[in-house]
Amino acid sequence: MRTKISLGTLILVSLLLAVALTALLFGGSRIFSVPFPAFDLFDLVARTLPGGLLTFGIDLMVATIRGLNLGPTADTAKLAEQLMATGLFIGLATFAGLIFLSLMQGRAEKSTRSLRDSLLFGLGLALVWGLPLLAVSAAMSRTATADPAVSIAWLVLLYAGWGLALGYAFFRLNRVPKTAVGTETSATGLDRRQFLVLLGGATAVITVLGAGLGALLNSTTRAVTAVAALPDLGGKPPLKLPNADDPLQPALGTRLEYTPLDQHYRIDINTGYGPRLDLDSYTLKITGLVAEPAELTLAEIQDYEPMSQYITMSCISNPVAGDLIGTTLWTGTSMQNLLERVKPLPEATHIKIKAADGFDEVVALDVIRQDERVMLTYAWDNEPLREKHGAPLRIHIPNLYGMKQPKWITEMEFIPAWEEGYWVRRGWDKEARVRATSVIDTVATDAIIESGDQQLVPIGGIAWAGARGISRVEVQVDAGEWVEAQLRRPISDKTWVIWRYDWPFTAGQHTFAVRCVETDGTPQIEAADGVRPSGATGVHQVSEAL
Repeated sequence: MRTKISLGTLILVSLLLAVALTALLFGGSRIFSVPFPAFDLFDLVARTLPGGLLTFGIDLMVATIRGLNLGPTADTAKLAEQLMATGLFIGLATFAGLIFLSLMQGRAEKSTRSLRDSLLFGLGLALVWGLPLLAVSAAMSRTATADPAVSIAWLVLLYAGWGLALGYAFFRLNRVPKTAVGTETSATGLDRRQFLVLLGGATAVITVLGAGLGALLNSTTRAVTAVAALPDLGGKPPLKLPNADDPLQPALGTRLEYTPLDQHYRIDINTGYGPRLDLDSYTLKITGLVAEPAELTLAEIQDYEPMSQYITMSCISNPVAGDLIGTTLWTGTSMQNLLERVKPLPEATHIKIKAADGFDEVVALDVIRQDERVMLTYAWDNEPLREKHGAPLRIHIPNLYGMKQPKWITEMEFIPAWEEGYWVRRGWDKEARVRATSVIDTVATDAIIESGDQQLVPIGGIAWAGARGISRVEVQVDAGEWVEAQLRRPISDKTWVIWRYDWPFTAGQHTFAVRCVETDGTPQIEAADGVRPSGATGVHQVSEAL
């Protein structure tokens, strides 16, 4: 008589093998640049969910990160997505393995199963499980650069290995050692315990090697993107920014006026790290209602007159005082040059911009014709665009949130009417026009200024209204009168402005608030509103016990 394998044992074995499979898949994706099915599956789920549910999840994630102060929002959110994706994949693999082992145990109660039978049934599970996942990876993977045949062979090998491992595990768990009469149960238990220890050790080694090597390669290879084909852009911007001679200095603790590239936020629709495009063979396809369709190489795009602009950009999901905003130097060519090249037909009114990750957005031709600053960008911070920031091409459209500005651009189709873009289809604002915002970054009690018999505490932050500019910033203390702050000349007319107010210090609990006014006199919206669907508004307040 065979002893039944406990449910806990079946779950443990399924989980161990699922974790080992996931680690090998992750390591392989980094070593061989093949798909990582966990991310591919999560991308499919995210793009299939109703827009309201998806954005609810995004809002909840951002609120949790900010509420618990878990670090930079963009990086932490990306890590959270990846952990959720990995957890989902491990959970599904564990469930599939558990179903397999349970079915095998049911069959084993009726007849003895050989090792051959167990392995064949395991391969059958691998087939049922693996084929749909192969299809998902084929449809969703944007980061794999390996030959498709290599990717398929690798995934088939691992799925088959996983199925065989499950089959072998069941055979070992179900096997009754040849022992003396009357000791069958205890011997079986001993054999199972030994096997579980061996299995746990083996899967731990596999997991550490696969995940560890993958993480190591990820940290090194992702830091250097495939941009060698792009020309030298003259090095980093000079340390002396255009407004360096402005006498007003930021209050101690104000965010950096120019965002280091490694700290610039990155938000996109990919669980992984964004598409990897072969820059040597890359072309930008321009199709649709144009007299001269084209496929332009990077070199041809860079042959147009270059332009560089200091630009602040923000994500529409950035809450009031959030960190999904940054300022850097953008370099590219005016989109007006491309219009001259392809000659839009009279019936063309918009361009549908398509990206390698499946993202799309639409821009009106009139916007481009009226504003030469609309730019097809190939460099940030005087270096070619990094992979995570949209290499090789992204667009900049003044006064719009990042959701309207695709990256990893592969095609532009001229169309006769406006269409909803990726996020608009999911319930976000049609225009996504930047809303003015002002933020208190610091109440610098460790930089008090002695002014006669009075002490002044520098208070500072940023204010921004897209390319519309800021004319005034006002600070309020303890619900008192609004007092005008000093403004530092911005780096450009398209960047945030640094403000400062030296507050006469008094001890106690105080609440500070800030608001701003745009260049044309339009005040920022003071009523509090969340990020969805048009961007956050409201007066930023900070309370301090001084």
